[in-house]
Amino acid sequence: MKTNNPHTPHPTPHTLLPISYDKDAIYELNQESYLQHQQWMSYALNLAQIGLESGEVPVGAVIIDAEGNLIAQATNRKEKNQDPTAHAEIIAIRQASHKLGTWRLNNCILYVTLEPCIMCTGAIIQARLGLLVYGVDDPKTGAVRSVFNLPDSLASNHRLQVLAGIKELACKKQLQSWFARQRQEKLK
Repeated sequence: MKTNNPHTPHPTPHTLLPISYDKDAIYELNQESYLQHQQWMSYALNLAQIGLESGEVPVGAVIIDAEGNLIAQATNRKEKNQDPTAHAEIIAIRQASHKLGTWRLNNCILYVTLEPCIMCTGAIIQARLGLLVYGVDDPKTGAVRSVFNLPDSLASNHRLQVLAGIKELACKKQLQSWFARQRQEKLK
């Protein structure tokens, strides 16, 4: 996706290796896929930084297709859009569905810097995403494993594969820095 923002990262397609997997099999992590996950999470972190600079909670989301092509990218836009549903994951899912012409994203991977909330986890399940990769757990609203485990609950009609902890420290530091700055602003 092209953008006029000079801060938006642009990974070169030839450096990102495609990930292929059987959606019905348990996801197996190998060195090649681990490196690709790190690259895409770095991309999501750069998007989160852009969101931070625009006054949003720094969360970035990226969706790639089965061939490893970028099909969606987003940051949180709750403040900008004055929309409580404008989380990075929701925006990225909408973009990917529009681009592919289907709501079924079962051959796609979503990368997001923070564990999704219950709304986003529900949308991820409904979109039938093939794999969710996230950076850091959210101990307050995480709905994948921290507070609630929606993917494994009886309410889930899709077997979501999840990989957590990719670039965890960088994701955590970015969020902690933003929240510390928010607390300082409130004290002024």
